[in-house]
Amino acid sequence: MTAYSDLSAHFGRIAALSNAIGILQWDNDVMMPRGAAETRAESMALLQVMRHGLSTDARIGGWLAAADSDGSLGAWEKANLREIRRVWTVDTALPSELVEASSKAISACEMRWRQARADADFTGLLPYLAEVLNLQRQIGRAKGEKLGLSPYDALLNDYEPGGRSTKIDALFDDLAAFLPGFTQEAMAVQARRPAQPALEGPFATATQRALGLKFMAALGYDFERGRLDISTHPFCGGADNDVRITTRYEEADFTKALMGVLHETGHALYEQGRPQGYLNQPVGGARGMSLHESQSLLMEMQACRSRQFLTYAAPLMRESFGGTGPAWESEAMWHRYTRVEPGFIRVDADEVTYPAHVILRYRLEKTLIADKMPLAELPAAWNAGMKSLLGVTVPNDRLGCLQDIHWPSGGWGYFPTYTLGAMTAAQIFDAACKADHAILPAIGKGDFSPLVGWLRANIHGKGSLLPTDDLLTEATGRPLDASVFKAHLRRRYIDEV
Repeated sequence: MTAYSDLSAHFGRIAALSNAIGILQWDNDVMMPRGAAETRAESMALLQVMRHGLSTDARIGGWLAAADSDGSLGAWEKANLREIRRVWTVDTALPSELVEASSKAISACEMRWRQARADADFTGLLPYLAEVLNLQRQIGRAKGEKLGLSPYDALLNDYEPGGRSTKIDALFDDLAAFLPGFTQEAMAVQARRPAQPALEGPFATATQRALGLKFMAALGYDFERGRLDISTHPFCGGADNDVRITTRYEEADFTKALMGVLHETGHALYEQGRPQGYLNQPVGGARGMSLHESQSLLMEMQACRSRQFLTYAAPLMRESFGGTGPAWESEAMWHRYTRVEPGFIRVDADEVTYPAHVILRYRLEKTLIADKMPLAELPAAWNAGMKSLLGVTVPNDRLGCLQDIHWPSGGWGYFPTYTLGAMTAAQIFDAACKADHAILPAIGKGDFSPLVGWLRANIHGKGSLLPTDDLLTEATGRPLDASVFKAHLRRRYIDEV
């Protein structure tokens, strides 16, 4: 066997182990009985250590050196070597003891977070979260020393390969300066419209689920390779060719769960569209979380809050819930789904105020990783930031710093990818619609195949063949450009009203 085939086989085994971890994590978050938590934590920690051992195998360096001189490799194989080297370099920075300790701390913290969120009890979560944060700092320092990065940038690099906080700071500072004035302008335009009649519930969970499944099918989700379930925090997870999504339901308001389903379906379409021939190789993986978040936000925000989609969707909503009257008309639905209103919850936020939620979390996690603020001060700092950025007064920690699972689950460095993803989504959707003028009319008929076909060819099927900037430039004609996102906001919330 050649060195490349040895590497390919080895990382195929790592992918198989990762798939097992993915399904166990899904079960942990969706249906595992609470009494199994300690046993599951031990199992997950062992599997994480086993995966880390495989990805730091002493033979990998030699294989890479030999494979580099193999002149028979094509573009995909060369890109796979690049991605294998990236994974190997990062993973060899960590001792297995730190990997095990982090996995156990995360398992304990996630379980405690569920109760703490329900009880609005940050104090009860504090010691668990402090241990996760302490270990994340150690991980950031170890990776940073290996990569020549700050601890925060080293953590960010796991979710956004090549991403740097200096670049994000400039983008987010620009948005933080732009959004408050734009938000007020959009709300002033909105206030001049007649008030929209309310949708009267309750809306049965079973009916909401059936409607969500119908729209998942319309978007192109493959139910032979996935499923829809309920969890405390919506997510997309599972394994290769077993891509599972979750949502949460409120019987007083079906619109939140539905948009959650559409958001997670965007993630799932990306996962289901990755190149099958390289599915178990690093080059076949999704190209970073800003691109992943762009696919969920492209579906939820760009496509499914468009007038075209709601022209198709409103009659189905009305039929499902037996609605009558003007509140169920497509134009009323469009105004409802594009309403700008600062609120407490990130996942329910409109796309104008959403970046402020992310900017707050980004600034806080940078401060905490740098150990420039005691963790006990997080609720007060969070509430002050919400007041400053969004003008809202947070009533309790359940609606404040306990609302997201990311920090309890070890996702430090993840949050900025949401707003990077929103900007990327606007740019990709704009390019797709310009390349294929059939996309928007088809969405108006519930046909997402032109859009998904374009995404398969230009984003999903590329895997990690190209670095993020190169992939985006190839697909849209330019690197990430915040002006496209701003133009989209102005068009939707000012010009089209």
